[in-house]
Amino acid sequence: MSVSVLSPSRLLGDVSGILQAASLLILLLLLIKAVQLYLHRQWLLKALQQFPCPPSHWLFGHIQELQQDQELQRIQKWVETFPSACPHWLWGGKVRVQLYDPDYMKVILGRSALSCLSDPKSHGSYRFLAPWIGYGLLLLNGQTWFQHRRMLTPAFHYDILKPYVGLMADSVRVMLDKWEELLGQDSPLEVFQHVSLMTLDTIMKCAFSHQGSIQVDRPSDPTEEGSTTEGGGAGEDQEEEAFGFSGYPPLGQSIMVLLSIYGLHHNPKVWPNPEVFDPFRFAPGSAQHSHAFLPFSGGSRNCIGKQFAMNELKVATALTLLRFELLPDPTRIPIPIARLVLKSKNGIHLRLRRLPNPCEDKDQL
Repeated sequence: MSVSVLSPSRLLGDVSGILQAASLLILLLLLIKAVQLYLHRQWLLKALQQFPCPPSHWLFGHIQELQQDQELQRIQKWVETFPSACPHWLWGGKVRVQLYDPDYMKVILGRSALSCLSDPKSHGSYRFLAPWIGYGLLLLNGQTWFQHRRMLTPAFHYDILKPYVGLMADSVRVMLDKWEELLGQDSPLEVFQHVSLMTLDTIMKCAFSHQGSIQVDRPSDPTEEGSTTEGGGAGEDQEEEAFGFSGYPPLGQSIMVLLSIYGLHHNPKVWPNPEVFDPFRFAPGSAQHSHAFLPFSGGSRNCIGKQFAMNELKVATALTLLRFELLPDPTRIPIPIARLVLKSKNGIHLRLRRLPNPCEDKDQL
């Protein structure tokens, strides 16, 4: 009976052969993947040839354009150069198309609610919100979203919201009383924290029948107010693309579409001199595209609370102007940045001047 013994040299030769075969297989797979990526990129370039964009690196895309806290400046620069839409290359064959033309907005947002059931928002742009707010109307898709939206819509009817005006006025007056107490300090007031607390107070009263006052229970701390002046406000480290964009799934194959609301509102093709404050743009009879101004988005997935927000805005503005004259602080011009919402990197500082013999506001609303 014979026993065959493999020599060390033969064993090493077998191992070397296996490694060579594995290496060739890996190289072949990499080559196939590279060809696939190349063909996909060529398909994208052909599909997007009608949408010019700044020069991009074949691998790193427009990464050189992505500078911290420069998102809004980049959008404005691209809008001026490419006034309808602009592809934004992320890397290799990954691209998203930013739209800021009202005609494009109308086409996409004008789809019926039923079409939205099979054409949901992008999960990538919104999923980081889930641990904070859960899966409500903002994050839901499909039939579940449709049912929830239909169920909640009656709660935001004009007749339901009208009694809330008094509660809103009460919250605003608490804020204004606090401002009067701070006037003696003879220094600009950072109002972002005060307004944020007032809106929270309003929501607690209107949505949850809260009997107290969040503003009284949690008075604003000047040290907390200073947090936004240093750019350290909550939410600043969140994904920037959540601001001002509505994400929609691929158009064709693997093309993400983003509706840039900020770009639309700063598009000189839509709004001449967009940086100029001109209330007459909205005067009765002024010619406007139906989708030129979308602060609450549009279509079937627009903001369900837009009427509530507008009521609160009108109440707060009216009562504030009855009591104070508001002056900007020329030494602290707000620096807008894109976060979860549009906010100021250095806070919003105003000088308040008490109006002589102001109208009594309690009977105005």
